[in-house]
Amino acid sequence: MRITLLIALALFFGLNSLFAQKINSDYRLHIRKASSEIRIDGVLDEQAWEEAEVATDFYMITPMDTSFARVKTDVRMSYDDQNLYLIVVNHHAVEGPYMVESLRRDFSFGKNDNFLLFMDPFEDLTNGFSFGANAAGAQWDGQMYNGGSVDLSWDNKWVSKVKNYEDKWIFEAAIPFKSIRYKKGITEWGINFSRLDLKTTEKSGWAPVPRQFPSASLAYTGTLVWDNPPPDAGANISVIPYVLGGVRKDHQNGGENSFRREVGVDAKISLTSSLNLDLTVNPDFSQVEVDRQVTNLDRFELFFPERRQFFLENGDLFAGFGYSTIRPFFSRRIGLNAPIQFGARLSGKLNKDWRIGAMNMQTGEVGESALPAQNFTVMALQRQVGARSNIGAIFVNKESLRYNPDEVAQGQPIYSQFNRNVGLEYNLASANNLWTGKAMVLKSFAPDGTGEGFVHAANLKYASGNLTWNWQHEYVSQNYTAEVGFVPRNGFFRISPMVGYRWFPKSEKILSHGPDFNVSMFFNTNGVQTDNTTYATYSVRFRSQSNLLGWVAYDFVKLQRPFDPTNFSGETLATGTEHSWNAVGLEYTSKPQSVFTYAFIGRVGGYYADGQRYNFTTDFGYRFQPYVSLAMSTNFNQIQLPQPWGDTRFWLIGPRVDVTMTNTLFFTAFVQYNEQIKNINLNTRFQWRFKPASDLFLVYTDNYLPAPFYTKNRSLVLKFTYWWNL
Repeated sequence: MRITLLIALALFFGLNSLFAQKINSDYRLHIRKASSEIRIDGVLDEQAWEEAEVATDFYMITPMDTSFARVKTDVRMSYDDQNLYLIVVNHHAVEGPYMVESLRRDFSFGKNDNFLLFMDPFEDLTNGFSFGANAAGAQWDGQMYNGGSVDLSWDNKWVSKVKNYEDKWIFEAAIPFKSIRYKKGITEWGINFSRLDLKTTEKSGWAPVPRQFPSASLAYTGTLVWDNPPPDAGANISVIPYVLGGVRKDHQNGGENSFRREVGVDAKISLTSSLNLDLTVNPDFSQVEVDRQVTNLDRFELFFPERRQFFLENGDLFAGFGYSTIRPFFSRRIGLNAPIQFGARLSGKLNKDWRIGAMNMQTGEVGESALPAQNFTVMALQRQVGARSNIGAIFVNKESLRYNPDEVAQGQPIYSQFNRNVGLEYNLASANNLWTGKAMVLKSFAPDGTGEGFVHAANLKYASGNLTWNWQHEYVSQNYTAEVGFVPRNGFFRISPMVGYRWFPKSEKILSHGPDFNVSMFFNTNGVQTDNTTYATYSVRFRSQSNLLGWVAYDFVKLQRPFDPTNFSGETLATGTEHSWNAVGLEYTSKPQSVFTYAFIGRVGGYYADGQRYNFTTDFGYRFQPYVSLAMSTNFNQIQLPQPWGDTRFWLIGPRVDVTMTNTLFFTAFVQYNEQIKNINLNTRFQWRFKPASDLFLVYTDNYLPAPFYTKNRSLVLKFTYWWNL
């Protein structure tokens, strides 16, 4: 295993050294200090804008990446002692109204006419920030990581204005230097601009980006050249207190009204222009939208993403370590079953090459479950190597305080005294982004030795314009444990090769089409195959941005533990039984330009115990742009099995309405009916962003038993937060 890892590391370092020069280094935009005051009003009438250099002549990314864009876009940038300024003239190429989904912040990229800015203030081609807006003025902001991913859960203070004209729409913004992180004294930043125009179905960028990569790819940024080093942001301390009042009643257990009267505070302290300290005392996340329910027919725990703001800035340092099903740290393990009392998090850049993350969180005791107070410590360190690659290390520790398992009363659950993980990984990203990959090792520690185990995994991916292939393998020992991570299964070795090919015909209808082949095989630690899923798909992407995909699959499972194939009846299949089946499926997503959109997924085929499973999923949407968006999602499963299961049917239905009265006033309501868990959930949320990053929330939640229609519990919360810069 060690030899395999060393070979992988040697190969990755070799590949990385092949590409060391920045690709779009010739694309340079000069920025100078504003000679006049700039008003954020969507009007290009200030002297500073007349004097600013213009970034224009964008290159098309899709549908083709071999010519200039049809739509014309002009970008100017400037700055003063407090803000970075941006103004963009988005000219129309085709007559007609703009197309947007709503005025909601952090909109869906592909469903809106929009302009986005991607900036890399360290010129490391890996980390940065994104800001933008759609044609109706809804804001977009996110933190960038892994060279092209954008975490839209990150929010910060900035102001913008969009103004529409007959032949264009203008986006103007002021981004405070206090809201971003950058290296003091550096005079060249990586930068690129992206424009999506749905009427022409054209995506374009100032610095050209190959069409197989997202326009956010930092490997293909140009350069923003400052006339002087950006000004020091100065003392940058933000205090974000909240006050909350609420009431909850548990009807199911005959409880009385329980009232909430809480206060808490977060603080953000910039130790340097690129290193941030976050502090929290008695945090509350009641305004976070509840998880979308799913019909669970899986043998393993399902993953739900983190939505809580405190854990998100530079979150890739912690959560990005490992793979989707091998995560030594998963922040949702903290504070969902116990109250968080306080916490601190240090994260950011030490210099161009080094990033650091350190987190400590303290939770309180929970009497009902005899859960002791626990302390969580996570430390991460990342060193850039080569053009865009890095080496990372992580340490995760969960400690139960004032707790001795030998003294637990009879009948009470027993918790571990501690669980620790240490890990090392190498992340490959070549300068041109054609080669990416990862190699990692993890070791867990536990007090009695039973939770001590080992993990090794690696992958190597190549993605050109036509050909994509990936090799991945994983090994997780039987005793490996990650109590603060997400590792749904252990005791296996997995190999998963994938290859795909795309043709780009000269067609007025079809943008691309081609097949993909994927195999995922699991073996237990004795070398016996336990799972095999083999997929063959063929996808067609139309120039209208609609998509069609068909697939066939073969599945084999040798159960390693009892399993209920309905996750509902309580009747299980025996350990060691073998099951195999074939299935086919079809998926279609309509073009996003229409005010009426739809998508469907259908599956027909075998299932466990020589059974049959039929599934269809539909999504419908209609928008009265830009103010109201209506959506309805449905999921139906029919499972036909021999006795004692018989014929089982599950519906999951979720209507939703979004009302965006302005780009600061939002109302959302959705219902989730889940037949599998016999629950109806109603969630409504009103949000008023009365100042940048300062909000008033009113959240109402109900849970019902479907039949008879009976209230399980309900709650109402009013929360006020204010972002105060000292």
